[in-house]
Order: sequence, then structure tokens, then C-alpha cells
Amino acid sequence: MPNLLHLGIKKKQVSFVLHSIFRNFAIKPKAMLQIRCKNNNITKSFPEGTSLLDVYQEFADELQMQYPVVSAKVNNASQGLKFRLYQNRDVEFLDAREGSGHRVYVRSLCFVLYKATQDIFPGSKLFIEHTISRGYYCNFKKAKNEQLVEGDIDKIRERMQEIVNTDMPFRRNEATTEEAVRVFAERGFTDKVKLLETSGQIYSDYYTLGDTVDYYYGPLVPSAGYLQVWGLEPYHDGMLLRVPDWNNPIVLAEKVDMPKTYEMFAEKTHWDIIMRLSNAGDVNKAILRGHASELIQVSEALQEKKIVQIAEEIDRRFHQEEHPVRLILITGPSSSGKTTFCKRLSVQLLACGLRPFSFSTDDYFVNRLDTPKLPNGDYDFDNIETVEYSLLEDHLLRLMSGECVEVPEYNFVTGKREWNGKKMKLSSDSVLIIEGIHALNPLLTKKIPDYAKFKIYISALTSISLDDHNWIPVRDNRLLRRIIRDYNKGAFTARETISQWKNVCEAEDKWIFPFQETADVMFNSALNIEFAVLRTHAEIILASVPKNCPEYSEAHRLLKFIHFFIPISDKEIPPTSIMREFVGGSSFKYKI
Repeated sequence: MPNLLHLGIKKKQVSFVLHSIFRNFAIKPKAMLQIRCKNNNITKSFPEGTSLLDVYQEFADELQMQYPVVSAKVNNASQGLKFRLYQNRDVEFLDAREGSGHRVYVRSLCFVLYKATQDIFPGSKLFIEHTISRGYYCNFKKAKNEQLVEGDIDKIRERMQEIVNTDMPFRRNEATTEEAVRVFAERGFTDKVKLLETSGQIYSDYYTLGDTVDYYYGPLVPSAGYLQVWGLEPYHDGMLLRVPDWNNPIVLAEKVDMPKTYEMFAEKTHWDIIMRLSNAGDVNKAILRGHASELIQVSEALQEKKIVQIAEEIDRRFHQEEHPVRLILITGPSSSGKTTFCKRLSVQLLACGLRPFSFSTDDYFVNRLDTPKLPNGDYDFDNIETVEYSLLEDHLLRLMSGECVEVPEYNFVTGKREWNGKKMKLSSDSVLIIEGIHALNPLLTKKIPDYAKFKIYISALTSISLDDHNWIPVRDNRLLRRIIRDYNKGAFTARETISQWKNVCEAEDKWIFPFQETADVMFNSALNIEFAVLRTHAEIILASVPKNCPEYSEAHRLLKFIHFFIPISDKEIPPTSIMREFVGGSSFKYKI
């Protein structure tokens, strides 16, 4: 710096200038923030820029969390523990039992798996495809498309354990989307390049673990040492990544063999490969090329072909001289499209020369006062004891033997079963169809011989992923469908539907999923272009959820997720499509 006195500036002026310079460079005290911990409703002061991890450490002794904390919600939006605070905020710390906490844990574990595969087998490809057997199925190909051999998975598992033991940190990098695309393009990640190029985002985050780079659309744990509960083992032609139990995250979720579900996923993946659609980027590119109509047409044709095959198999078994099928049982979780599937199956059965009769289990509900209750005192309407299944089964047996039976009608206003003289009799070419949550529960039809029953399980098993390492949870597909349907019917707001979803899922785990592998056939109601259509309907509905309510976290996550898909109109969705059950415009009539 030049000598100011030599420039003719007076000594007092020099003193003032120097004081001003040093004042500007002086370290100013950080502003203090007020952070309220929602776990105990206590507010404390923290310096501006404090990380969530630092905040948790300050509250840890008071909170005494039962399970390790893996993430947090900041003003009801999910964030990683490295997230820094610059304004007053509400903070809620989460373990792996909570939905967003569990996703953070699994997401981080997937990155450790990916790094291990790259360290042991450079140039290999890892595809994390879908949830199954209470874990995550991973398709893995070594360089030059070589298959796994004995001992390979052991090597990957050992490397994963090394990464966890060294507590290797996850690092988040924010860059322009153009820069992120360049980073992934240099590494040959075409799936991530297509996703980011079509995302419409100005900035994108990517993560590093050591020298390994990857992309994840949600936060990760601070470091690999947080991931103490996991497993990796062979599963069919790939690997099964095992994860913590939802209710007790310090132990592994119990493995459940699901061969039929695996085959259904494999069938869907096969068709996606034929159509050259495996991830969101592929769907977006196809839309941009003007192929949306073609994709809809092919997807609907594949579903119709499957329904025709099911109807023809029922017809074949109906006409067996010995042990004919007379009862069709259909179940699936919420928003699978069971109702529309039943109607489309009925049409195809008519085309085969059969006369289908839909039989409602709702009319066999016990009186509302006799309905079992949950621990909190609410009615447990999903419990099988809400149905007088012994009476239902008696009527089914009599109908199947050719008798005329008076059937009840349930009055949902009074909450009582009524006998109004409604009678039913099957003809020689008739089949009964029962659709409902308990349809495959053996208690419902235990006296009816198995040969007389044809059991169908339906669900929206999404095979499209965001990219090779970011799967789309199956339940997200169904939740979006339900939010849109509930809103369009005026039944519930998005906030109300989201608030009920946890109870819905718990009921599915208890009353539906244990019996899905007993089905004679499984039907996948998901369309590979579905999220592009759902985005058009869901955006405004999800945006209506207030930020000051707990349901905002899920609404915000779903909004962020569907924004990866380019929206398209539903105008080309056929009126008989299962999609029409949710977005409206169906040619079928539904009970309100």
C-alpha cells in the first residue's frame, strides 16, 4: 500500500482511513438464531451457520433418543445433518423409523454399495431396481458385461464394511446443472446426464464418497459410520441389499421370499428394456421426441393383453370337467386400481362367454358398534373381524351349489346390516368375483376348496427409476394416485390423505402383503409414462399443503420427485384405462 503521507494527506486523515480499513476487516460477531427442537419443544440460541449436527449434539443429553439420529426436518422439510441454519427455525430430529429418516439411511447405504462395487470391480454397472423381500434388489454387471461368480458378493461386502469402519464422509457439492452434467458425462453416467438435462433445474447437487461421484435426489447421512445395520447377499441373478427394520432399526428387516413378486418385476423390466425405457431421463427424452402417444398406447396394450390372458385362463379352468373354478378373488393395496381391473376383467370374461357377478364384502360388515378398535380407540375398519366372514362363506358355498340366496345390504349411514329381500342365484355359466382387502385371506374362504378359487393380486409396481441408483418407491406411485383421486372426488384434501397414509400402509402390511404370494397370478397396474401424467394433476394439489403442518414434508418430497418428469396431458389416456380411476374421465361407473 502506498505511503499516504507522501501523497500529501494529513496525519489525522491517515488515521481515519486506516481505522476505516481495519474496521471493515474486523471479525464481526455472528448473529444468534433461535432454534426450537420439536422433539422436546425447547428453544435454544445458536450462532448463525450452525449445522443440524451441532444443534443435535447440544440437545442430545436432554432428548436421549432411543435409536441413532440420521436426519432432521427443518420447518417440516427433510434435511441432512450437515445442513446449516441461517434463520430461526423449527427442527425435528429423526431416526430410521420415520419415513424420511429411513430413506436417508437407505440412500446413503446405496452409495456405499456403489462405491464398493467400483473399488472392487472398476468399470462395473450397478442398478438398484426395486424393493423386494424387505430389501432392495440390485442388478450388477462387471466390466464387459460379465456375470457375478461365487465370492464376488463377499468381496463387495468386505469393502462396504471397510468404508463403514473408516467412517468415510459423504460430501455434498452444489453446481450449475451444466457443470453437474459435465461431471457425469465425463464418467459415462448417461442415466444421470439424461435426468439432469431434462430436469429443468438451474442448479443440481451431487455427492462424493472418497473419489467416487454419484447423484441422489435427497440428503445423506454425514458419514458412512452411521450405517451400522445392513446386509448383502445373493438374490436370483443379482444381489439383495438388506436394510434396517422399520420398527426396530438396530436390527435387519426379516427377509421374506417373494418369487412371484420377483417374476412380476422381471416381466415389467423386460418390457421396459424392449421399449428402451428404464429411467426418468428415457421417459423425458421420448416425450420430447413426440412419442408420448405411442408409449401410452403400447403400455395400455400390454395391460390389456395381460387381462385377456387372465380371462382366458379363468375360462379354461372354469370348463374343466373336474375341479372347475367358480370364484375369483382379487386383492391389492390401496390405489392399485382394483376396481377398474375388475371391470376390465369382467368385460373380457363376457367375451369368453362367462357371466361374471361381482360380490361385495362390504355388505357383510358387522354392525359399526361391533367393529374392532385400534389402541387409540378409533375403529379398525381394516381388521378382518369387521367382516362376518362365516356368513359370507356360507352364502358363497350355497350360491356355488346353485341355490338362491338372500344377501344383505349394508347401510353406511346407520352403520347396520339390513335385509331388504335382495336375492341372488347363479346360472350355469356364472362366476363370482370378490374384490377387497381381505380377498386372499384364507379365513374368508377356508371351507371353499382351493381348486374352485382363482386368486389375483394387483399392485402398481413401478419399474421406472429416476436413474440407475435412485429407485422410485412403489408406495409413492399409489400415494400420488390416491391424493389425486381423493381430491377430485372432494373426499379429502392432500393434507388429509397424507395424514392417513401411515395407517393405510400399516393395514396393508398386516392384512394384504402376507397373502400376496398365494395368488395364482399377479397384475402390475403401473404405466411407464404414468408419472408424467400424474404430475399434471398433482402439482397444484400438493402445493396446497400448508408449510406449517407435518404433512408438508411428504408433500414437498413428492413435489420435488415428480418435477423430474416432463408433464403431459391425460387426453390420450383411454377411458377404460386404470389411470382413469384416479385422474377422472373413466367410461366405467364407480360407487361413491
